[in-house]
Amino acid sequence: MTYVKSFRDLEVYKYSRELSKEIFILTKEFPIEEKFSLIDQIRRSSRSIGAQIAEAWGKRRYENHFISKLTDADSEQLETQHWIEECFECKYIDNEISKSLLNKCESIGKMLQSMIDKSSTFCKKI
Repeated sequence: MTYVKSFRDLEVYKYSRELSKEIFILTKEFPIEEKFSLIDQIRRSSRSIGAQIAEAWGKRRYENHFISKLTDADSEQLETQHWIEECFECKYIDNEISKSLLNKCESIGKMLQSMIDKSSTFCKKI
């Protein structure tokens, strides 16, 4: 992929960073008793999506490793979906915010799956 020079150029990476930033801002308003449980969990999983994408980029020389790291990123977005649902059930976020965040996670998941399906185009000799 000659037009993408860095993981920072990937739309899925940019989108994952936006999601983690939005979650960070939202969780600032959560009750203090959630600081070392729900807040840490959702922040960690949402931040890990982008980190896994960056690691995948570094593993492009080895297609199976590239796919593995993208799979890890997808697992993190699924975990983030779980925590979003927990936030909604605890009434820390409303239905509209929950749906918006879940839609963003699902979009990231679809982008990651597309990268996995086209992994050979990303993993040409670098």
